[in-house]
Amino acid sequence: MIKAISDTKEMLGDRVFLRKAVLIALPVALQGMLNTVVNLVDTMMIGQLGETAIAAVGLANKVFFVFTLLVFGVVSGSGVLAAQYWGNKDVKNIRKVTGLALLIAFIGALCFAIPSVLFPSAVMRIFTDSESAVLSGAAYLAVAALSYPFTAVTNTYVAMLRAVGQVKAPVMVSCMTILVNITLNYVLIFGHFGAPAMGVVGAAIATLAARVLECLVVLAITYGSRSPIAGRFRELFGYSSAFIRQFLATASPVIANEFMWGLGTTMYSLAYGRMGDNAVAAITIATTIQDIVVVLFQGLSAATAVILGNEMGAGKLKRAEKYAKNFFLLQFLVTVAGMAFCYAIRGNVISLYSISPQVARDVNLCLIVFILYMPFKMFNYVNIVGVLRSGGDTKVCLFIDTSGVWAIGVPMAFWGGLYLKQAIYVVYAMVMAEEAYKAVIGYVRYRQKKWLRNLAVELEGN
Repeated sequence: MIKAISDTKEMLGDRVFLRKAVLIALPVALQGMLNTVVNLVDTMMIGQLGETAIAAVGLANKVFFVFTLLVFGVVSGSGVLAAQYWGNKDVKNIRKVTGLALLIAFIGALCFAIPSVLFPSAVMRIFTDSESAVLSGAAYLAVAALSYPFTAVTNTYVAMLRAVGQVKAPVMVSCMTILVNITLNYVLIFGHFGAPAMGVVGAAIATLAARVLECLVVLAITYGSRSPIAGRFRELFGYSSAFIRQFLATASPVIANEFMWGLGTTMYSLAYGRMGDNAVAAITIATTIQDIVVVLFQGLSAATAVILGNEMGAGKLKRAEKYAKNFFLLQFLVTVAGMAFCYAIRGNVISLYSISPQVARDVNLCLIVFILYMPFKMFNYVNIVGVLRSGGDTKVCLFIDTSGVWAIGVPMAFWGGLYLKQAIYVVYAMVMAEEAYKAVIGYVRYRQKKWLRNLAVELEGN
């Protein structure tokens, strides 16, 4: 205990570390917070149309959720290499990483967008057997899926900008596009200012317009500012065999990790969707509220990956090890604050929704479950997404995440929800047990220090 207090004081007194962490984590967290606010407002506006509409849009967005996780896997794995190349000031290879990530993300977007646009009802029936939810969800999905290619391009450039320390521009772009999204939601969902009241389709059109605008502005800023990632076509594409091998060795496990984890968590939705619209509405609202807290740790894990990657790429492995410990101490302090914050605001936020008392009670209990599991979940964010991935230990991350979701989470969702027929908050508690498992396995791997590697030098040696 005394050593932990001493380490914490030392970390809080390390102004260089804290400055680096805050400069990256805060803008990333702020951007995530803005996106969460949009989701919160979306859910509240759509909630005025009834609980079936909330359930329909929530399930339709599971397609987007899996797609964005695939893209996150691509850009996260690519960001590991880009951060280390930036630590080594290797702009040429940073642009190669950007181009290859862009290509893979865009192809992935088409794989999700095409079936969602052409066969939206069939896609919705994967998640629910409620015909009313299928009908509303399909109408939303067919339009919203057109935004996927634009999202792929935006997320790739934003991740690469973060890897080279440019984090302010994406936040400014998010502020602008979020205002557009909320305004169009208000106009198109309810039919204000002479526009037709389009309901869930209006929400989808608002999302599409905001994503297109966001993509165009990010590209304009990237190339207008002559960012290190702003390469010409020839600089972005065309790769040596050694480069491709290094990229695949580092990035492919992360891509597989996020996709398999996303697919697994989507299986939860299959179980929830068969528990009824009220259960889906409750977990959708609870998840939206949880995201207000989670974005802090998304920012912290992004800062961890970038800063440790930069240090290891520059050959400063001892400093990277010290910074990793600092990030865990910082994560613990933020977790305690996050638990208190989530507990304090839950009642006030739930009261903003037009939902039945039963659904409100279930949302409240789901949030209590989330709070109890927060220490495990937030440690996993920083350790798996930040520390282990920063040094290219991506195969182990793949094992930890996928074994947790498929060996524990998915069986618990179906066993608790469909066989035992428990309430949604009980099933959620059973599913979240995967976080405790991942925390134990992940901590053991962190202590082995096999993540402390200079990938930039390893590539030069090939």
